[in-house]
Amino acid sequence: MQLRHHQTVIASANDINRVTSMCWSPDGMRLAVVTTNRIVMLFDQNYELRDKFATKPAKKDGPKTFTVREMVFSPDSAQLAIAQSDNVVFVYNLGNEWGAKKSISARFEVSSSVTSVTWPSQHQGELIFGTADGKVKLGNLRSRKSGTIFNGDGNYVCRVVSGPDGHSFLSAHLDGTMYRFSFEEGLSSGMKPPPFAQHSCPPFAIGWGEHIMCAGNDKLVSFYDGRDGSLIQRFDYTNDDNEKEFCSCAVAPNGQSMVIGSFDHFRIFAFSKKKYQWQETALRQIDNAYTLTSAAWKHDGSRVVVGTLCGGVEAYDACLRRYKYQGAYEITYVSNSQVVVEKLSSAAKTVLKSQFGYEINKVNIYQDQYIVCHTPETLLIGDMNSHKLSEVAWQSSGHEKFHFDYPGCCMIFNPGELSLVEYGSSDILALCRTEFMNLHLISVRINERNIGREYKLIAYLIDQQTIHIVDMMNNFTVATVQHDTRIDWLELNGSGTQLLYRDKRRHLRLFNIAEKEPSTMLNYCSYVQWVPGSDVVVAQNRNNLCVWYSIDSPEQVTVFKIKGDIVDIVRNGQDTEVFVDEGLTTSRYVLDNTLIGFGTAMEDKDYESAIQVLENLELGPETEAMWSQLSDRALEEKQLHIAERCFAARGDIAKTYYLHQINTLIDELEEQSPGIDAYENYRVRAKIAILNRQFKVAEAILLENGKIEDAMRMYLDLNRWDDCIALAESKNHPSVDRLRKDYFSHLLQTGQEEKAGQLKEREGDYKQAVILYLKGGLPGRAAQLFNQQNMGSYEHDLQEKIADHLFRAGLFEKAGDFFAEMHDNERALDAYKRGNVFKRAIELCRNVYPNEVVVLEEQYGDYLVANKQLESAINHFMEAGKYIKAIEAAIEARMLNKAAALVEAVEPEVQNNYYKKIARRYHKNDQLDKAEVFYVRANMPEVAVKMYTQADKWDKAYNVASKYMQPQDVDVLYIGQAQRLESQGKYDEAEKMYLTIQAADLAIEMYRKNRDYDNMFRLLQQYRTSELKQEHLNLAVEMANEHNYKGAESHFVAAGDWKAAVNMYRKADRWEDAIQVAKLRGGPKAATHVAFAWAYQLGGEEGARLLTRLKLIEPAIEYACECLNFEHALELANANAKHKLPDIYLRKAIYLEDEGEFKDAEDHFLQADKPREAVLMYIHQKDWLNAVRVAEAYDADSIVDVSMAQAKDAVTDGDFTRAESFYLRAKKPELMIEEYFLFTALKKGKRRERRRGTDNMGF
Repeated sequence: MQLRHHQTVIASANDINRVTSMCWSPDGMRLAVVTTNRIVMLFDQNYELRDKFATKPAKKDGPKTFTVREMVFSPDSAQLAIAQSDNVVFVYNLGNEWGAKKSISARFEVSSSVTSVTWPSQHQGELIFGTADGKVKLGNLRSRKSGTIFNGDGNYVCRVVSGPDGHSFLSAHLDGTMYRFSFEEGLSSGMKPPPFAQHSCPPFAIGWGEHIMCAGNDKLVSFYDGRDGSLIQRFDYTNDDNEKEFCSCAVAPNGQSMVIGSFDHFRIFAFSKKKYQWQETALRQIDNAYTLTSAAWKHDGSRVVVGTLCGGVEAYDACLRRYKYQGAYEITYVSNSQVVVEKLSSAAKTVLKSQFGYEINKVNIYQDQYIVCHTPETLLIGDMNSHKLSEVAWQSSGHEKFHFDYPGCCMIFNPGELSLVEYGSSDILALCRTEFMNLHLISVRINERNIGREYKLIAYLIDQQTIHIVDMMNNFTVATVQHDTRIDWLELNGSGTQLLYRDKRRHLRLFNIAEKEPSTMLNYCSYVQWVPGSDVVVAQNRNNLCVWYSIDSPEQVTVFKIKGDIVDIVRNGQDTEVFVDEGLTTSRYVLDNTLIGFGTAMEDKDYESAIQVLENLELGPETEAMWSQLSDRALEEKQLHIAERCFAARGDIAKTYYLHQINTLIDELEEQSPGIDAYENYRVRAKIAILNRQFKVAEAILLENGKIEDAMRMYLDLNRWDDCIALAESKNHPSVDRLRKDYFSHLLQTGQEEKAGQLKEREGDYKQAVILYLKGGLPGRAAQLFNQQNMGSYEHDLQEKIADHLFRAGLFEKAGDFFAEMHDNERALDAYKRGNVFKRAIELCRNVYPNEVVVLEEQYGDYLVANKQLESAINHFMEAGKYIKAIEAAIEARMLNKAAALVEAVEPEVQNNYYKKIARRYHKNDQLDKAEVFYVRANMPEVAVKMYTQADKWDKAYNVASKYMQPQDVDVLYIGQAQRLESQGKYDEAEKMYLTIQAADLAIEMYRKNRDYDNMFRLLQQYRTSELKQEHLNLAVEMANEHNYKGAESHFVAAGDWKAAVNMYRKADRWEDAIQVAKLRGGPKAATHVAFAWAYQLGGEEGARLLTRLKLIEPAIEYACECLNFEHALELANANAKHKLPDIYLRKAIYLEDEGEFKDAEDHFLQADKPREAVLMYIHQKDWLNAVRVAEAYDADSIVDVSMAQAKDAVTDGDFTRAESFYLRAKKPELMIEEYFLFTALKKGKRRERRRGTDNMGF
């Protein structure tokens, strides 16, 4: 711990003005200082004096001779307790803002001088103080009364101090005895606890941190265990002559550092956790300060102030280290386990302290609001705005990612794991196993809305198609949502009751968490969001802006037409706006804030506000849904006055009237018996049950209270006579018979003959029941009862009446059954026929009139056909022997196999017609193979061929044609069909037709006629290869004549005559194209030739410019030279390539030499700067004079060559004398000597040859 002097708060005076007490407020915003002048000075955190006030004596007119012994702030920093020597403790209310009006909120007067005061941090309403007569007292701020906790029997209380846990406190007495107390263990008045510890002198300097430190006038500093009072460690300064008595003490907030004041200096002690002992770390000297009478340590641990005997106050900066974070924050380590983070722009400070004393290794700040600190074993997370801090056990992996998108908690992402830490809680709120860490796939809601209860929910994905919703308070699964498609977005509403989610197909769905029911809201959704602070949903469906003001009624949606994409929703003040990006501009769409307010009121259960909102709106689909929602909620919450107003607004007069009766009853009951819960009255409960249509519940409630008559009256009022009579019968009520008569009369009066008949039937009066059924228009029921009771034998008139009613009601089947039961078969058969009940009629005829069966079968079949029951009609026609009708019914019913089988049973002359119909049905159903069979059977093969050609099945068409038609007919059919297709522009189909009959020439001609040359040449390549080249040439010439040069070029090239294409372009004066073709087909040399021709045509300078542009000057010159057109080559070289002139002259000179024009050749050799070549030319011609002339004039070195040539020529002629002169002229005498030796050797050789020849002849 390093203490560095920060500044002088109050300069010392020249006389004694002892600082009697100092204290910091827990929030660190105020420093209170008081001296012997009894004026309390209040400084801010920057040590500027912001306020001061004079303390008051205990008595209104009492003398101001008292001393302020000690001061302490309340835990909320709004109050200041001042202990005075005139037997009183005042509590001043200072407020939370500077400049607030100060007042005395409590005063505790005692019988002895108050010596010390402390305020435990966990007890806002209680403070502790000690007195000179040895008593320790508790001051209760609620009752404003004090009580004695401990009586020390006159043993002066030196100090009272609070423990670090906020519940314990300690009293130190004049004899060195210390007593420990705790609110958690209970404070019993009058009982003397055992001494906690015994110090060696009066401990006027005492502090409670990691341990209890005591010091006094014996120069000993002792540390005691705060749990059992045992001595831990002691520092002895008795041998230090510079040390005086210890007078003051201050403890760091973490309890691991302490400052103790003495004379002109103070000592600093620090606790080492590793060694588990206290160490003196420094001694700070303050010259001329004299006794340090008071000390105070700021609650964030960053500052220590000490007061002196002369009224001076010095401030020291207490820190281990300090550094700037991103230039916006200052981070101060006041200890290894405590950090102060100060925002430089606002000077706001936040203190983070490890509750377990772990060393803070690293501090990070996110979004200018959230702090994350790492220790070896824990993680500290804080919100600087709300000042809520958390410390949770944590083993860092180094891969954590922190997200602060939700205001109540921090989300920590680890691979495969999501942890949530709620600000202000020291436990991990939730631990979720998920691989999907996208923030669009996680939704957290923690008490965002005031709905009367706490809620903490999270929704996240456990796989791509499953949403898990967990209640984090109770750690149980609320719901699991299974979906059939990958989910790409989800979000809970603010109250955690609804979940919106969207899948990859853009389907938007709503899940009601309470009812576990999903519903589809949109089949396509590109944007969706809850309106902030409400349950209103905004979504985009293509060009529609959809708004649900009442999410409980998803079918009630308000739609706006928009032209862009929604980008944001902003809710500020009284307006809620949706921003839509329309390209160059952004449009705003204002939502109905009144309707949004309704949703908020519903969630907050402020039903009166909800009614006020709705009353200002016109009744429409959305508002009607809201009235319905409010009425349902009001009934659930038993807010019947609210419900009555809702049903009135909805126009439900019956429920409004009934609720008004209930509310009137409730008002009467409450007026009669004030203070009772009228909703528990049986009459109210019964009426509410009736309102909810729980009639049996209402009956049970009334019967429990002996109200049978009321229960019966309830049923009568509801016209539930059966329930009323059943209740009367179950209770043996004397009015049962009367009720039955009244019920029967009621039924007759209200025209309920059916129920009256049922009543008579139950009573056994069957005739009367039958009559009532007939009267009520139920002749079927009357006939059934008549037959059941066998009344036909004696009630003939009634029987006729029943029959008449059955016929008039059109109940012919029932009439037939009725007559059949009576064995009146003729009338039964007539009734069946009139009612088209042929099945019953046939059954009857099989037994009674068998000859009529065939006729009835045909009629039954006709009836079924008329009613489109074709399949059923077939068998009846067959039973009647009507095969033609059966075939037609089978064809209409698409039962073609059955129809074909039936056709085989009819006469041959009619078969073709039905085969044709069957074939057409198969054709229509794309069953072509079967259609072919029946077209052939109907002698219509050409139709089958046409069917196949239309279906692009040429092989099958040809097979049918060749099998069932003559060859010439096939050709005529195919050619005609092809020509029709050709006229329709269907050339591919026409080609297939031609090729099917091997008429490739017709197909080729078709394409030629229609100028479809690609297909024409395709067919020529395939079928007429020998004609292909000539056709290309012919077409090329034709296209050239039509000035279609590109087309002509392609065909010249295809014919292998690219030179013709070049000539075509040359004739058309399209030289560029000619050069391109020549280069592409003949190579660079051919292109140069064409370019040269073009330049030659242009001539002169223009031709040269052309060759220059084409970068062909030198190739053109070369080509001209090869063509012996030296004049043009010289013209080109003079214009653009003068460096080529010598070469051209040389080549022309060589050409002239070959032509024997030696004089002109000589001139050109000289122009080419090749005089030696001219000399050599003359040497070669043995024109020695010209050779010498040129050599002497232009190339002196060549004179030797001329002389040498002349010498050799003379040697050849045998004129050695002349040769000798030439060798000497050339200064080559040695060569002449060699010639002489050679000549001599030659002569000797000839003589030997002659001699050898002579010898051979002699042998």
